[in-house]
Amino acid sequence: MNRNDELQLREYLAGRKALIDATLDDFLPSEENYPPVIFQAVRYSLLAGGKRLRPILCLAAAEAVGGDIRAILPVACALEFIHTYSLIHDDLPAMDNDDYRRGRLTAHKVFGEDIAILAGDALLTEAFRLLTRSELMPGIPPESILAVAAEIAAAAGWFGMIGGQVLDVRSEGKTIDLETLQQIHRLKTGALIRVSLRSGALLSGASAAMLASLSDYGRQIGLAFQIADDILNVEGDRILLGKQTGSDAARRKVTFPSLLGIEASRARAVSLIAEALTSLASFDERAAPLRLIAGYVLERKS
Repeated sequence: MNRNDELQLREYLAGRKALIDATLDDFLPSEENYPPVIFQAVRYSLLAGGKRLRPILCLAAAEAVGGDIRAILPVACALEFIHTYSLIHDDLPAMDNDDYRRGRLTAHKVFGEDIAILAGDALLTEAFRLLTRSELMPGIPPESILAVAAEIAAAAGWFGMIGGQVLDVRSEGKTIDLETLQQIHRLKTGALIRVSLRSGALLSGASAAMLASLSDYGRQIGLAFQIADDILNVEGDRILLGKQTGSDAARRKVTFPSLLGIEASRARAVSLIAEALTSLASFDERAAPLRLIAGYVLERKS
């Protein structure tokens, strides 16, 4: 990525993140509600920062097909609710047992395991309440909103993120092949990334051909994102990442670097990004953010 592209992407991501952060804050009840601890825990986790990649992809897909990003902000925010719930639960002692996330203590370290579990449950539940509030999305047919809610549920459930997480925890300390590793991460990480793109496109009137292309783009960058994450866990900067590095090896998890080696893993990610960019060949300049994001997935440091 050249310097101009890097600056353009940085400005784009910062602007979209600011919009999403402000909207998330608007959708969250204040900590003055009763019982306050659950609202404190949810706000602590959801507003802790983060890249907001999934909601940004949702908005970028809408832009790519000529949609209005403000019309679909509730859906973009619901996707971040779901992603944050998954992080809270992933960090629990029964799962990854992580002490830090996004540069500060994880939810269960601050509020206890019981409240952390309930905060995750609340975010998942509220995500679908937000998804079905059609009054927040005037002009979008209710049947389109329902179809998107169903797709997101599938991507987050046992045939998507949950299924991938089950395969992941059951594979710790075991020998698995590349096909199984890819299946884990196409479900655990990739399913929500892919549906984020599909949601923005579907709600913005994408044609079948556009939707297929964006789905393929999402499938490739979802896996590339996980490979990059695995590499960062080996050689990333703990301060930039905001969490411990080396944790995958400590838990004897099979990762792309442990199975293929660092350089082969990096080459695989490069190939996936090239495939993702090919998927966007039929789109015009409105898909420029998606093209830049593909490069960011490969080159990110956090």
